[in-house]
Amino acid sequence: MEETIAGAQETQTAGHIPQQRGESLLETAVRYAEQRHWDVFPGTWLEAVDGRQRCSCGDASCPAPGAHPARPDWATQATGSATVVRRMWQKQPAAAILLPTGRTFDALSVPESAGFLALARMERMELTLGPVTLTPDRRMQFFVLPGATAKVPELVRKLGWSPASLDLVALGEGAYVAAPPTRFGSRGAVQWARRPTPANRWLPDTEELISPLAYACGRDR
Repeated sequence: MEETIAGAQETQTAGHIPQQRGESLLETAVRYAEQRHWDVFPGTWLEAVDGRQRCSCGDASCPAPGAHPARPDWATQATGSATVVRRMWQKQPAAAILLPTGRTFDALSVPESAGFLALARMERMELTLGPVTLTPDRRMQFFVLPGATAKVPELVRKLGWSPASLDLVALGEGAYVAAPPTRFGSRGAVQWARRPTPANRWLPDTEELISPLAYACGRDR
């Protein structure tokens, strides 16, 4: 689908991840459904109001402008049908691309600093990684097999940590992640720290990543 970008250490040294280029939101959403078999749904979008970008939800202080669900029944709206996806984005081409967790994948969300540390450690351990996003609010989300929300607390305890002491959040059923190239207002766009490729179509289980992630979050406190 997309080529793998630079390794974690090289990316960290460069200070940023290369911006996503090329496709429209519609084309990208369709590719997520067709090639990754991910359910997707359209979120809010950015509108120009008095020369400023505002979220379509109308809240001037929206914490995630242009990057959250546009309706309360978003979970029923999510679909893996490329035909339906195309139709939804034709209605609103600027809508955010949102991916529900708890279906084909869950996500382990950690602070950006801990995420880069964990990525470097995972590379040394030669772990197999799934896609990883980097958000404008400085968080990284590691895609894993569904079931993470039930597993993380006990796995963290077994490693000697209190779950409440680490900023490590499992996103499962009832949650979602924003997919590249969705923008968070003026803060920038969601990007891939590890792009979806044929090589990472099969996702790791939570148990495979929890140790380096918990270690990095512990260091990052």
